[in-house]
Amino acid sequence: MKIRSIRANNRKRVFEVHGAARTFAFPYALLRVRPTRENRVAGVFPDEELGGEGFTYRLEDGTEDTVPMDAVLEYNRDPAYLNELLLHRLTVEARAAVAATGLGKRELTRALRTSATQLYRLLDPTNHAKSVGQMLALLHLLGQNVDVVVTSRARAPGQGAASSRP
Repeated sequence: MKIRSIRANNRKRVFEVHGAARTFAFPYALLRVRPTRENRVAGVFPDEELGGEGFTYRLEDGTEDTVPMDAVLEYNRDPAYLNELLLHRLTVEARAAVAATGLGKRELTRALRTSATQLYRLLDPTNHAKSVGQMLALLHLLGQNVDVVVTSRARAPGQGAASSRP
């Protein structure tokens, strides 16, 4: 996700990152080089060396650091980003399983009832146009078990109470 604009909010002690569809907050507390009252943020801009997918900030004493947009999306638990992470992890596991099983690509395409092109898309970690269901089917075919574990996490400030079930 490309950054359209960014602003340092010293009162709230966060960077306000404006993306295409949404604005994200990223707290100073998560930075490696943290601003202080004596050494405030002097400037912040989208970093062109990262293709606009990160930002660089400069403190008054001249020190700089860069934050990738992935860190901002992970902190804000962006659903699209979390889905990409899950698909990437499943893809890496599938690639390792294909190498370990010794099954040929043709046999896999026959068993999945799909084309070789689709199989290569499923095994491509940069392809995000696939579903978790497709990846689970491939992993099952490769003899892998996938367990989904749902755990409760601490609610972020501002989230409402969970609804009770009867």
